[in-house]
Amino acid sequence: MSGLIPVAEALARVLASVSSPVEAETVPLAQAAGRTLAADVAASRTQPPFPASAMDGYAVRFAEASAIGASLKLIGTSAAGHGFSGRIGSGEAVRIFTGAPVPEGADAILIQEDAQAEGETVRVVEPVEQNRFIRRAGLDFTAGETLLVAGMTLDARRLALAAAAGHPRLSVRRRPRVAILATGDELVEPGAEPAWDQIVASNSLALAALASDAGAEIIDLGIAADDHGALEDAFRRAREARADLLITLGGASVGDHDLVQAALAREGLELGFWRVALRPGKPLMHGRLGDMLVIGLPGNPVSSIVCGLLFVVPAIRALQGDPQAGADRSEPATLGRDLPANDGRADYMRASLAIEPGRLPVASPEQRQDSSMLAVLGRAEALLIRAPHEPAAKAGDPCRIIRLDRRLL
Repeated sequence: MSGLIPVAEALARVLASVSSPVEAETVPLAQAAGRTLAADVAASRTQPPFPASAMDGYAVRFAEASAIGASLKLIGTSAAGHGFSGRIGSGEAVRIFTGAPVPEGADAILIQEDAQAEGETVRVVEPVEQNRFIRRAGLDFTAGETLLVAGMTLDARRLALAAAAGHPRLSVRRRPRVAILATGDELVEPGAEPAWDQIVASNSLALAALASDAGAEIIDLGIAADDHGALEDAFRRAREARADLLITLGGASVGDHDLVQAALAREGLELGFWRVALRPGKPLMHGRLGDMLVIGLPGNPVSSIVCGLLFVVPAIRALQGDPQAGADRSEPATLGRDLPANDGRADYMRASLAIEPGRLPVASPEQRQDSSMLAVLGRAEALLIRAPHEPAAKAGDPCRIIRLDRRLL
């Protein structure tokens, strides 16, 4: 379609406009959840640092515990944090618990289910296998081994790994500062009573949630009236707050009351693109205002949220140095009902999912897809993607979806 750029090209331009990630800072491990690593993390220790038992039982010598009925003398106990410091000799065994160091001289674990203890003696009920149930030193990782790489998002499993590797603090990217500005005389804040020709602003909250979930620090610029002075004041506040990204909501088109693009131009906006071959979300604007990245989203709430998922979240991830910021988040599914041929815009249709074990999800798009309808989006479970000029499709045909109940990180 004339004047519209494809979704993939728009995303590529947004990501390319992020010249470098934001600066790094060092934070305690307990404050690093959700942050993005700024540097690789290598193990400062070996895990486990000693051969350890994987089961409760008895540390024994294989040569003496490989026959049923063998009798061994108990000479001590090895528990986690309280290892046996001696050495197992001929005819001896040590009571051992899961995670405890395996004493020197032992090369097998006689699990307690295969043993019979009688006072200071233990008898072999089932023969052992050499080295079975012994975790060798360094089984998990060794000192100096790179465990995590820059650009990874720190979730529970990666934080646990960093802690086990001996790191109380980590170098992470600071949270990108994202300023959010809603525009329009028709908007009032949630909780205020709108006039008969006004509505309650919802886009700011939605975009703040998306941006925060992606790792951003939110700067709420409130609602600006359709007035050049109000808009210029908001832009000034974004600059004073040293925002890395300014998100405007509404007013990015070229109608008589759509002043955002013109006001930004007066401030020196370097326009990257405007208008994308996308439904919902055609009037999407992108550019730079000095050092600040600017993304102007449509005013319709569904359009702003869909564009937030497709463009804002990847931009925030790119600002944090995530090499997968622009990765395809879609997955295969099966179409739940017939659809007509698509026009020249990529369509992201709100859809419900039917899930059955062992089968692809079945995506059924809602009958009503108006970009103002938050109730439809609220009950949708996925966005069903239809490519530009895609031919008519039948129920059961393959399709691709983006799930809305999963984090897009």
